[in-house]
Amino acid sequence: MYKHFIYIIFAIVVFGCDTRTEDVKLASVEERVLYLSDLTAFLPDNLSAEDSAAMAQDFIRNWVRKELVLNKAEENLSENNKNVQKELEEYRQSLITYKYKKELVRQKMDTTVTEEQILDYYTKNQSNFLLRNNIVKAVFIKIPNEFAEPDRLKSLCNENSEESLNELNDFCIRYAKAYDVFNNKWVNFNVVSTNIPEDITNPERYLARNKVIETRDSSYYYLAYINDYKLTGQTAPVEHVSENIKNLILNTRKIDFLKDTEEEIYQEGIRSKKFKIYNFEN
Repeated sequence: MYKHFIYIIFAIVVFGCDTRTEDVKLASVEERVLYLSDLTAFLPDNLSAEDSAAMAQDFIRNWVRKELVLNKAEENLSENNKNVQKELEEYRQSLITYKYKKELVRQKMDTTVTEEQILDYYTKNQSNFLLRNNIVKAVFIKIPNEFAEPDRLKSLCNENSEESLNELNDFCIRYAKAYDVFNNKWVNFNVVSTNIPEDITNPERYLARNKVIETRDSSYYYLAYINDYKLTGQTAPVEHVSENIKNLILNTRKIDFLKDTEEEIYQEGIRSKKFKIYNFEN
């Protein structure tokens, strides 16, 4: 069987993309046939003969399984159940309409969202942006004990100037096992706390009482310097939800754009007399 598939791969190499002229049958179920050209279109380029043979074998087996299930369905379903022409036409119409609307949005809808628009939306809908998690702006450092300088590291984090951050960055690049600066963006507190070997059972109380989280194990010194924090249930900072707000604005704009487009098409149909609505009696 394995050699058989190696021969298939050899045939693919020999015939290349020209297999339609001299196609080779690979499998059949009733009247349906799987050809070498079908397999050629499926296999990625630059695979070894062994990998191609294994993939070809899986492809043929899956094709046979699918066709057998289809064959069994056709044997057991009534003619009425097998008539899917209506469903296919409805799907075709939906797909064409979807693609047309998608292209309209891409070409004609304004996708610019300004900071003023984001802030205005945020101000009017703050109750919709309550935090579900504790978030922080922080610096996290994990450094081998032999290179750790806790006082220096905490001092550099506290200064928070460009010069001090550059010095901190240089130091951590040389010595730290892990190092992240989240001073300019909000992150879930779990991103920081899960990297510290300390059991924080009440993060809300812990954050309220601790600006600096530091601990050691046998190998490393851990430092999390909290520059700011917001707790679960508080209103999220606008910068933390700005991307979400932008998407909400664009989604609303898209709905309105498509609604207006449909109305324009309808009015155009009236002017061009492209449709008729017939009167009828019950």
